[in-house]
Formats: sequence, C-alpha cells, structure tokens
Amino acid sequence: MEAVPVVPHFGGLSKIVCLYHQAQKVKVFQRNFLGSKLLSSYGNSSSSMLVLENGQHLLRPFGALSRWQKHQPAAATARRKQDDGQSRYTPPVKERKSDSCRQKLLQKAFESATSTILATGAAAAILLQTCSSAAAESLTVTFPGSSIGEVNNVQRTLVEAWGIVRETYVDPTFNNQDWDLKLEEVLGETLSLKTSDAAYAKIRSMLATLGDPFTRIVNPQEYESFRISNEGALEGVGLLIASDRDSGRLVVLSPIEGGPAARAGIISGDELVQIDDQALAGMNNEEVATRLRGRAGTSVTLKLRRPTNGVTATGLTELTEVKLQRETIMLSPVFSAIIHHAAPDGHDLKTGYVRLSAFSQNAAADMERTVATMENAGVDSYILDLRNNPGGLVKAGLEVAQMWLDGDETLVNTIDRNGFLQPINLIDGHALTHDPLVVLVNEGSASASEILAGALHDNGRAILVGQKTYGKGKIQSVTELRDGSALFVTVAKYLSPALHQIDRVGIAPDVKCIPGDNISTPVRPSSGPLLESDACIMLAQHQLDLH
Repeated sequence: MEAVPVVPHFGGLSKIVCLYHQAQKVKVFQRNFLGSKLLSSYGNSSSSMLVLENGQHLLRPFGALSRWQKHQPAAATARRKQDDGQSRYTPPVKERKSDSCRQKLLQKAFESATSTILATGAAAAILLQTCSSAAAESLTVTFPGSSIGEVNNVQRTLVEAWGIVRETYVDPTFNNQDWDLKLEEVLGETLSLKTSDAAYAKIRSMLATLGDPFTRIVNPQEYESFRISNEGALEGVGLLIASDRDSGRLVVLSPIEGGPAARAGIISGDELVQIDDQALAGMNNEEVATRLRGRAGTSVTLKLRRPTNGVTATGLTELTEVKLQRETIMLSPVFSAIIHHAAPDGHDLKTGYVRLSAFSQNAAADMERTVATMENAGVDSYILDLRNNPGGLVKAGLEVAQMWLDGDETLVNTIDRNGFLQPINLIDGHALTHDPLVVLVNEGSASASEILAGALHDNGRAILVGQKTYGKGKIQSVTELRDGSALFVTVAKYLSPALHQIDRVGIAPDVKCIPGDNISTPVRPSSGPLLESDACIMLAQHQLDLH
C-alpha cells in the first residue's frame, strides 16, 4: 500500500493527510497548499499571491507599493475625520505580534511558492517548519483515496483547497465549525463518487458551509475564461453580469458600450434566464460567463426577463429572446467627454466627465491618459462616474485614488483574520489635478469602487452624488491550484480611511439623486446631449458650480 502525503502546516503542528489506494501506486504530491502556484500577493511585494476584491476580475501582481505604503497599527488612526454618524470600526487594544511564529511561517511559505515535499510510504511524517527548537507535535490523518483516477485527483485538490482556507480565511472560526472535521467528512463523501464533476461539487459544498459566497472554487475552464476577461479583450457578446444578493437571480450589471448586447437593447437590470437551450438556474457567474463567450462570428441565443415588461398570468414578467453574434470586444474601462456649460457670469466652463466601468489591468493607465488629455484641454472640474462599476483589482483602485490625492493620505484600512487594523497610505503623493471633483455612485458601485469613493470622500477630495453603494467590504485572494482550477478565498475586510464600515452597509452619498430612465445607458464620448439628459450628471454639475 502506497500512501501519498499532502502536508499543510499550521504553526507548530504539521498535519499530514495521507490519501492511499490499493489499485495503483500514486505519485507523491510535491507541493503543500501554500506551495501551490500563487499568482500574486496582497500587501507583500516579494510574494506571488494575487489579491482579488471582486469575483469578476483578476488582480495583476500587487508589486512594490511605490506610491503608497502599509503603516503599522500603532499609526493607524493618527489622523481621522470627525464622526458623521456612520458606523465605525474600533480596533483591538492589544498590539500585534509581528514576529509571531504564524506570521513567519506564512511569510516563508508565500515567498517559497514552489517548495517541494518528498515522501513515500504509509509511515511518512514530514514537518516543514516548527515554531521552537523543541520537538514539534505531529498528527497523521489517513484517508482512503478513490481508485478512480479523476476523482483521486480532485481529492488532492480538495485537501489543497481545505488547507488554504484553514490558513488564510478571514474568519478563524470558519463559520463556527470544526474545519479539520469538515475535511474528514467531505473526503469520506468522495469515496463513492465516479466523476470529477461530482467530486468538485463536494469541494463547493464544503466551501459553502463557510457562509461566504465570495469564497469558492472554479474549474480550470472557468478559470481560463476568468483570466481571459482581464487581458484587455474578449470574444463574446459584451455583458457584465452578477448574482442578485437577495434573490440569487443572474442579472445584467451593464452591457459593454458598442458590443452586440448593447446594440440589441439589453440594459442593466435585465435578468438572464437561459442561454441557447440551457436554463441558468443554479449556475454561478463564471459558468454563465463561459457560456456567453465563444469564438467571434458564432451565435448565441439569450432569454431575458425585464422587470418593466408586462406581467403574465403566472405572475412572472414575459421572456424576451435575443440572438446575438459574438465579436472581439475591446475592454477599455474608461469613457470620457467634455461637458461645456455657461458659468453664472456667462463665461464658458468645461467639465471633464470620466466613466470608469471596471478596475481592470489597464484601468489606471487609461485613467491617467484621460486626465492628462483633459488637463491639456483646460477643463475646470471633473465628474468621475463609478455607477454600476462592480470593482476589480485592488491595486487599480489604489492607483486611481492616488491620481487625485496629495501627501500621505490614508487610502484604505484592512483588517486581518485576527481583527488587526492596517492602513495603506500614500507616500509623498502628487495629484494629477486639483480641480473640483464629484464622484457618482449607486447600488451597483462595489468593492474597488467603494475603496476609491471612500478614499476620495474621507480625505475631503470629492463630493459623492447618487445612491448608497453596494456594500462589499471584503478582499479575496485567488490561487491557481495544482490541477489548473482556482480557489477564491476572502482573506481580509476593509474600511474607509475614516474607519467607516463598508461591508453590508455601503457608502451613503453626500447628495442623493434618483436616476432617470437612461442612467444605465453607456456613455459615448461624443454624446453631449445624452450626458446632459442624465439627471445625476446634471446634479453633479450643479454641485461643482457651488464649489
């Protein structure tokens, strides 16, 4: 009998999980869960874990914090604005032990993303690191592995995912359950399975017990589509979709300007019900996005339900069928226009309107070019439109924030699984412009949008106009697993610079605005009349005139 050790490590206790079967000899699993291929690292420029703060977008490597830095908790709240009645976070009184064994192990593991574990035999006992010179305690847990190759491979992925969650998940109680016992339970359930799909379903059910919809696994095909969407272009119909938090329905966040879906009249709020002959009930965002994408020139038929349609006898709104041809769609997230209007004294004023639809890899560079162009054109003020922006890369959000701020302002505060607060501040920031700024937000502004809106608002740089934001104050890491799948794990929470709670609360605007019917219509750079018919843009313009 050959045992295959899979060895996560937890402080002084190394837990050795052995999967074995009698039918065949299995190659030794050569990477522990923190030795998997990690894509980038949140807050650690020397590692390679990727920080994701929205389920639709892949973060590029965090890199060196060139113009911002992480400050230690002791200096976390040295400069705070007056209380405006919003919920605030009270940090723990105790000081963080930065030299703790756990921190050292995590640091070493993150920096050793390709570490190799070699062991053979049922009695193998491997201790990777220990916290003291004394003999480390070890615990060996042995489970029978499936004799079906594809299921056995997923069992290994299950252990790998379980270990990452155990070491990094933001809630150390794992939703008040014994996470070690959960591994034993789920591995036992996989023994009778016949297919890898069924085994993946067990991983998903294990993660679902955490009660966090943002901690999840996607299969290799879904992950590949996920990565493609962040390369600046994709082949598909041009829809941004999301699951409604209350109903679970799959709805359109917004169509991409100029894409097949936008030209066909699909709008924000439309519910996706069916793609070709496949009903979408029970599918997640990545599965649906995979079905929407495809080779340019191929066709796909969508069935949608629009809330404004007439109600049928069954109490449901009518379905609309739309046939679309897929195209190659460029994904620049920035749209801009200059709004001309007369000042009270009669002279001409220029307002730079910038709509940022997502925080993708090219968001910051596109934003910088747009602001530079508008500065050269002599604009007097700016409207930054973050409505229906679901978020994306944390780094992109911070990079855009620094374009509008000076000095050493706090951009965002993060809270780790132990409740410790850590602010991220600018270092000698120099704004691209000091012109007056209004930021438009609504219930579709989430994640990185809320980081940016909070940074500009709490530092007194911008007025917020619109509706309360979505309220997603969590940061995810994404790790590519050994079989090509990917694990998304919530690793931290964040607060605004003034310590306002964001998660499940959102950010309230300074000035409320009830949008007009066309608020979700994508903005065209040349569409001055369309901009001027948007009630919230006009209200933002009024606020700028009062500045």
